[in-house]
Amino acid sequence: MRGDPIIMTNPHPIDTAPKDGSKVTVLWTDRDGQENETIAQYRSLDRLKAGGGDWDESDTGWWAYLDSDTQKRIEPHGWRPPGEENED
Repeated sequence: MRGDPIIMTNPHPIDTAPKDGSKVTVLWTDRDGQENETIAQYRSLDRLKAGGGDWDESDTGWWAYLDSDTQKRIEPHGWRPPGEENED
Protein backbone atom coordinates (compact mmCIF):
# COMPACT_ATOMS: atom_id res chain seq x y z
CA MET A 1 0.00 0.00 0.00
CA ARG A 2 2.98 2.33 -0.04
CA GLY A 3 4.14 4.45 -2.91
CA ASP A 4 2.20 7.17 -4.65
CA PRO A 5 -1.18 7.53 -2.98
CA ILE A 6 -4.29 6.79 -5.00
CA ILE A 7 -6.84 9.41 -4.15
CA MET A 8 -10.52 8.84 -4.85
CA THR A 9 -12.18 11.93 -6.18
CA ASN A 10 -15.67 12.61 -4.95
CA PRO A 11 -15.92 9.60 -2.63
CA HIS A 12 -19.26 8.89 -0.99
CA PRO A 13 -19.44 9.59 2.77
CA ILE A 14 -18.55 6.43 4.70
CA ASP A 15 -21.79 6.54 6.68
CA THR A 16 -23.64 5.78 3.40
CA ALA A 17 -21.61 2.61 2.68
CA PRO A 18 -23.31 -0.79 2.83
CA LYS A 19 -22.89 -2.66 6.11
CA ASP A 20 -24.21 -5.99 4.83
CA GLY A 21 -20.81 -7.64 4.39
CA SER A 22 -20.32 -6.34 0.84
CA LYS A 23 -16.78 -5.51 -0.17
CA VAL A 24 -16.30 -1.91 -1.30
CA THR A 25 -13.37 0.36 -2.06
CA VAL A 26 -12.64 2.70 0.84
CA LEU A 27 -10.38 5.67 1.43
CA TRP A 28 -8.63 5.88 4.80
CA THR A 29 -5.61 7.48 6.44
CA ASP A 30 -3.09 5.32 8.29
CA ARG A 31 -1.26 6.31 11.48
CA ASP A 32 1.60 7.76 9.41
CA GLY A 33 -0.78 10.12 7.61
CA GLN A 34 -0.62 8.11 4.37
CA GLU A 35 -3.85 8.12 2.35
CA ASN A 36 -4.82 4.61 1.27
CA GLU A 37 -7.41 3.16 -1.07
CA THR A 38 -8.28 -0.47 -0.50
CA ILE A 39 -11.07 -3.04 -0.55
CA ALA A 40 -12.75 -3.35 2.83
CA GLN A 41 -15.76 -5.03 4.40
CA TYR A 42 -17.94 -3.92 7.30
CA ARG A 43 -18.21 -6.70 9.87
CA SER A 44 -20.92 -6.70 12.51
CA LEU A 45 -20.41 -8.45 15.83
CA ASP A 46 -22.66 -11.32 14.68
CA ARG A 47 -20.60 -11.77 11.49
CA LEU A 48 -17.34 -11.75 13.46
CA LYS A 49 -18.61 -14.30 15.99
CA ALA A 50 -19.86 -16.55 13.19
CA GLY A 51 -16.24 -16.86 12.02
CA GLY A 52 -15.12 -18.07 15.44
CA GLY A 53 -12.88 -16.47 18.01
CA ASP A 54 -13.37 -14.13 20.93
CA TRP A 55 -14.90 -10.87 19.63
CA ASP A 56 -16.64 -7.97 21.35
CA GLU A 57 -18.45 -4.81 20.24
CA SER A 58 -15.17 -2.88 19.91
CA ASP A 59 -14.18 -5.20 17.03
CA THR A 60 -17.21 -4.20 14.94
CA GLY A 61 -16.30 -2.02 11.97
CA TRP A 62 -14.45 -1.87 8.66
CA TRP A 63 -11.81 -4.54 8.04
CA ALA A 64 -9.22 -4.65 5.25
CA TYR A 65 -6.30 -6.89 4.31
CA LEU A 66 -3.01 -5.04 4.67
CA ASP A 67 -1.21 -7.93 2.99
CA SER A 68 -2.11 -11.52 2.16
CA ASP A 69 -1.88 -12.58 5.82
CA THR A 70 -2.82 -9.48 7.83
CA GLN A 71 -6.25 -7.98 8.41
CA LYS A 72 -6.81 -4.76 10.33
CA ARG A 73 -9.81 -2.79 11.47
CA ILE A 74 -9.61 0.62 9.81
CA GLU A 75 -11.52 3.91 10.02
CA PRO A 76 -12.33 4.91 6.44
CA HIS A 77 -13.72 8.34 5.61
CA GLY A 78 -14.99 7.67 2.08
CA TRP A 79 -16.05 4.82 -0.20
CA ARG A 80 -17.15 3.90 -3.70
CA PRO A 81 -18.97 0.85 -5.02
CA PRO A 82 -17.17 -1.78 -7.11
CA GLY A 83 -16.88 -0.68 -10.70
CA GLU A 84 -17.18 3.05 -9.96
CA GLU A 85 -14.16 4.51 -11.65
CA ASN A 86 -11.74 6.99 -10.19
CA GLU A 87 -12.21 10.39 -11.86
CA ASP A 88 -8.49 11.21 -12.15
